[in-house]
Amino acid sequence: MSELDEIYTAIVDDPQNAWAKEAGYRPLYAAAESARVAVIGQAPGRKAQESGIPWNDASGVTLRSWLGVTDEQFYDPGLFAILPMDFFYPGKGAGGDLPPRKDFAPTWHPRILGRLPGLRLTILIGGYAQKFYLAGRAGSNLTETVRAYRDYLPQTIPLVHPSPLNFRWQAKNPWFASDVVPELKRLVGEALAS
Repeated sequence: MSELDEIYTAIVDDPQNAWAKEAGYRPLYAAAESARVAVIGQAPGRKAQESGIPWNDASGVTLRSWLGVTDEQFYDPGLFAILPMDFFYPGKGAGGDLPPRKDFAPTWHPRILGRLPGLRLTILIGGYAQKFYLAGRAGSNLTETVRAYRDYLPQTIPLVHPSPLNFRWQAKNPWFASDVVPELKRLVGEALAS
């Protein structure tokens, strides 16, 4: 059994994830030692958790478009490590999905990322990932962090969530489509080619 397989088993068997195991949920992430790009988002949505496929919705279609990759490339764990801040759907709250558990990423991400020596680029999608990974370096809000994307290059790039619900944000911030997305495609292309 590989170290990554051992980590997977430990996640499934962790008592803090017993509720997910009882519900028949498996940890929803992907990682292989040869991965070149890490995509770190919030947590799986209900549809993704039920299908067992991360980013299996309109947000995922938009994300793959921003990255400039095919479905086959994106879902190849040898190319893309998909590591949300929590590997299980957190449930529904009053204002949408509940946030990822605060202790999940600090517990599991270092163990997994430490086994991915080929990573060239980390993509931080949304506020939870950016606050955790850019601790002390993030802007005062998500917009300011994404606007300052050059400050985190070449290893990291922060993004807004590709949800269709963010159309107003994108309309108010046209620099994202004109500046950030082309740079993101270039960085992804270089990481996959290296």
